[in-house]
Amino acid sequence: MIDDGLFGRFGTPDVVLGQHVAPFPAGMLAAQPGVAFAAADSLRIRLIGRGAHGSRPEASVDPIVLAAATVLRLQTIVSREVAGSEAAVLTIGAIHAGTAGNVIPDEAELKLSIRSFSTSVRERVLAAVERIVRGEAIAAGATTEPVITIDAGFPAVVNDPAALERTVAAFNETFGEGRVVVPGPVTGSEDVGLLATAAGAPLAFWLLGGADPALFSTGDATDPALRTIPSNHSPLFAPVIEPTLSVGVAALTAAARAWLPSRRG
Repeated sequence: MIDDGLFGRFGTPDVVLGQHVAPFPAGMLAAQPGVAFAAADSLRIRLIGRGAHGSRPEASVDPIVLAAATVLRLQTIVSREVAGSEAAVLTIGAIHAGTAGNVIPDEAELKLSIRSFSTSVRERVLAAVERIVRGEAIAAGATTEPVITIDAGFPAVVNDPAALERTVAAFNETFGEGRVVVPGPVTGSEDVGLLATAAGAPLAFWLLGGADPALFSTGDATDPALRTIPSNHSPLFAPVIEPTLSVGVAALTAAARAWLPSRRG
């Protein structure tokens, strides 16, 4: 949308507002000033070995073994290269290799998701991924270098404190006090920040609870239900229709009215 000339065609906004459903009690809202959501990077790693018959592994450079070693080593980045005072998440969500049990394939593919809150940690993790992937390929005896492709990447979402305060004030006026919580930085990601950066406008982005309130006991970040309720992108994630829908519409309306210029009829 930005590359297509969004702001040149329709004007530059005074503020960028956004809302995203999340698995906490329906009817609640969550808004974090400052750094609110993590940066995200999606990578594909193609590990190239040498195929052979399953009965003759000595004739191969087994990319499945290489992939397994790489997966384990990549898990040490967060535990051993990111300080405890910082935060990062590295998830390997897909592994693809081979077609038959008695054939060693030529290559394997890994798909990674990386989340981080600071530019320095983001750069450190990405550099560590490349170092480990290439190092494991050398250790395995691969003669062809692996191919690392960044499919998508965008920075952390940073809410403008003043813009968020103005928006939350509208929520409090609409719903009453106590319906908006401050969740702390969330390791989920969202590319809405690109719109605000490109427009040079402040950002106010918040979460809308969508889970059945009856499933929660405390309703805050310590609630044990948060570990068992299906999260976003799970095939079992199913927000309750009400009050998710009505609160979501009311929140968006209240936020927009807080920023629209007053009009006299």
